[in-house]
Amino acid sequence: MMTSRSFWCSLVLLGVFPLVTRGWMDVDRSRKLYSDAGRLHQEDSRRFEVTRRKVLYGQDGLHASCEKKYCGRGSKCVVNRDTNQPECRCVEDCKSSYMPVCGSDGRFYENHCHLHRASCLQRKKIYIIHSKDCFFKGDTCTMADYSRLKSILLDLQARRQSPSSSLAKDRVAQKRFLIEELFKHLDLNSDGHLSSSELTQLMKKEDLEDDLLGCTLEDLLQFDDYNNDGHLTLQELYTAFQVVQLSLPEDQRVTVTTITVGLSAVLTCSIRGALRPPIVWKRNGVILNFLDLEDINDFGEDNSLYITKVTTIHMGNYTCHAYGYEELYQTHILQVNGLSVGNMFYVFSDDGITVLQPNECEIRRHMRPEERIFTSYEEICPRVEGEDTQSCLWASAVNVRDKYIYVTQPKQNRVMIIDIQTQKAIQSLDVDPLPTKLHYDKSHDQVWVLSWGDMRQSSPTLQVIPEASAGENPRVIRTPFEGVDDFFIPPTNLIINHVRFGFIFNQSKHAVHKIDLETVTHIKTINLKAHSCVPQAMAYTHLGGYYFVQCRRNRSVAASLQLVIDSVTDTVIGPNSDVSGTPHVSPDGQYLVSADEGSGRIRVQALTVRGEIKLIYDLKTNIRVSDLTFQPSFTDGNQYYIYATSHLQTDVLFVELSTGRMNVLKNLKDPITSKDWPWSSYNRIMKDSGLFGQYLITPAKDSLFVINGRQNTLRCEVSGIRRGNTVVWVGEV
Repeated sequence: MMTSRSFWCSLVLLGVFPLVTRGWMDVDRSRKLYSDAGRLHQEDSRRFEVTRRKVLYGQDGLHASCEKKYCGRGSKCVVNRDTNQPECRCVEDCKSSYMPVCGSDGRFYENHCHLHRASCLQRKKIYIIHSKDCFFKGDTCTMADYSRLKSILLDLQARRQSPSSSLAKDRVAQKRFLIEELFKHLDLNSDGHLSSSELTQLMKKEDLEDDLLGCTLEDLLQFDDYNNDGHLTLQELYTAFQVVQLSLPEDQRVTVTTITVGLSAVLTCSIRGALRPPIVWKRNGVILNFLDLEDINDFGEDNSLYITKVTTIHMGNYTCHAYGYEELYQTHILQVNGLSVGNMFYVFSDDGITVLQPNECEIRRHMRPEERIFTSYEEICPRVEGEDTQSCLWASAVNVRDKYIYVTQPKQNRVMIIDIQTQKAIQSLDVDPLPTKLHYDKSHDQVWVLSWGDMRQSSPTLQVIPEASAGENPRVIRTPFEGVDDFFIPPTNLIINHVRFGFIFNQSKHAVHKIDLETVTHIKTINLKAHSCVPQAMAYTHLGGYYFVQCRRNRSVAASLQLVIDSVTDTVIGPNSDVSGTPHVSPDGQYLVSADEGSGRIRVQALTVRGEIKLIYDLKTNIRVSDLTFQPSFTDGNQYYIYATSHLQTDVLFVELSTGRMNVLKNLKDPITSKDWPWSSYNRIMKDSGLFGQYLITPAKDSLFVINGRQNTLRCEVSGIRRGNTVVWVGEV
């Protein structure tokens, strides 16, 4: 059941489980102690290579053209007199030193040079094996014997030089100290490398042959010379003796996870380090790794603990530590509640994904950047080379029928899918570079994806993910539309539950293009050149069937005027009076609210049953509106408030639509800067909780504010959430 069960059973069978630091790496030596071990000695290998090349090219006085010519052992670089080109030739003779070695070809050689020369002359790989194989056939040094050899070496070193009293309680530091001193003891010429000659001399000097049974000190080279250069570095000796350095961030020593009854929970151990031993999980002091439990098991290569179908019996404390390093442990406090997974805000920030229950201002789930995607096992937010901390970057997200959340990750050129029921990232889809905007077309169950191509938006594309709520084998289809800078698809509401058409536009062209959403084809182009209008944003009301087009402000025009398009005839009726700004239509279609970012003016117009557009009032504010949303009134039936945030200011404006009465929620901290939010002009969003919800949420630079729309008051601030400007509401599921 557990992915690591065979490993743990092997430890028990070998009788090494009670050992503290030895044994866990000796079960399968062929794995060479994990691939990470190679990185531990890279620097030493490079240093050795530089030294060796200096010997080959600098001290022998070779021709300058040999300086860039690399020749293997047993050969040297010479300049061909005929071609004047450098070439490698086998060495003609070797120094007469007697340091016997045994070759992999079964032959006995006087020293290393003779072996490498033979390899060069025969043009085949001959490597050194420990010298006893020249006299005794077969490998007499078993893994058990080799483990015993290392134990004896550590014991001898401890007798030679006991660690200081300051290290007495720190077992890891104590072992590290002994290995460092052992290396100094073995390194007779103090050159930072252990050679076969040095190991042989010490073997004879300390008369260890009888103590080590079938092994010799040279077996250190046989088993732990990872770059096969014939020497051991201190890093390689660290690896041989499993000197492991582990770390656990202070803020993650105790973590709290809240999960809903019936869902699954993943507890990930935050202990990190090269050559980290397997993770041991405990509950009330009992090791869970050995128990045959149906609902608790290891999950994935990182030894996370996976609990299926959580109930109240699972609440409590769980600890994790690396095998043999019990003193460094993390505590997971698992809290279980019986609430549904609905009525939550999903907030996408630098630190991953936060699921927030607004009524209690309680964080119900936190998916960290290092958490894994279920199907691909990639990290939610992969670490970026050169950055100190692992962080996330999001742009846009949509709720797909309260089943899934689709969210864009511009840096990864992908769309991630979150399963709402399990509150886990389950899949990612590769899309065109720099996806920045999503829209869910509920009428056709498809998610539209706008990608910029690059930060200059030089090669934008529009893609569609069909059958988005099916959750099975999602695919991405690129549309035939070119040069799409933005698009508009009218939202559905309680009255209009099916939308047939959408619009795409290029913000440098005087036109909008009507498209059929079902067939994803172009229908017609509506020319706006007669009004000198380059479209920037659109809105729609079913009352009268009007599209409102915000025109881009230019140098000759003081304000960004609006055009009105009749959806029946697809003709431009003309300007919307002298109204300017970004258009917003209330959910019932009865109000058009236009917010002019430049002047701070907000104009409210009514849309009558006769299809007339009438100005109700004109509000002059100092709010440079970033985003605006509608909140139903809890005192007057069929009435709304509007809540508006500012690009630059800390205040939030709310207005009673029917009367124009204004009020302000003050000092909701500084918004995210436009520099930190390049994806749209909405650098501070205002997100509501659905048609009948009472809560709203707006992010500041480093926190979130929850607003109670029923009382028009600030509910709470949730700190520690940076750049949380991508938010999705999930209703009752």
